[in-house]
Amino acid sequence: MAPDALSLTNVDAFYGDSHILHGVSFSLAQGTVLALLGRNGAGKTTCISTIVGFLQPRQGEVRLHGEPIGGLSPERIARLGIGLVPQGRRIFPSLTVRENLVVAAQRRETGTAPWTLERLYDLFPRLRERHAQLAGTLSGGEQQMLAIARALMGNPRVLLLDEPSEGLAPLIVAEVGRTIRRLKEERQSIVLVEQN
Repeated sequence: MAPDALSLTNVDAFYGDSHILHGVSFSLAQGTVLALLGRNGAGKTTCISTIVGFLQPRQGEVRLHGEPIGGLSPERIARLGIGLVPQGRRIFPSLTVRENLVVAAQRRETGTAPWTLERLYDLFPRLRERHAQLAGTLSGGEQQMLAIARALMGNPRVLLLDEPSEGLAPLIVAEVGRTIRRLKEERQSIVLVEQN
């Protein structure tokens, strides 16, 4: 039996002396979507930060496809196949749409068709239209599409989406939802963090 795409077992994490995560455990089966729901301050982003290595777990285990990754550097964790769409998007505003995508490109065997510029332009036609535009001049919805596309250019084994609908108009939220559904159909393993 294949290991889970991602698993956390009894993970504790702290900010200084503040104990934020208390024995968090969950597993993400390959090709599925897992939602972490909760109000502001519940620890959702702290959980994501612990998975990607921004915060070290004090106790417990984080595994990617059965291999321990807790305590590794964020760069190493990214190279092993964790892709992050951070809260607040954090695109590179002074680069064009295309440059934002090309800078994140990685080749990795994921068991599905690799993400390329062309495949992403098919998934997000608006990014194709705006490929030469500076990313900082895009609308909030377009920046969110770009943030998702940039994470996919790394061909992640697991994609973490931290509040992708935050601050977006309802029509754009629906579009983000359709994108997540399409990624699920393509068997992308996803952890989705949302308040609702």
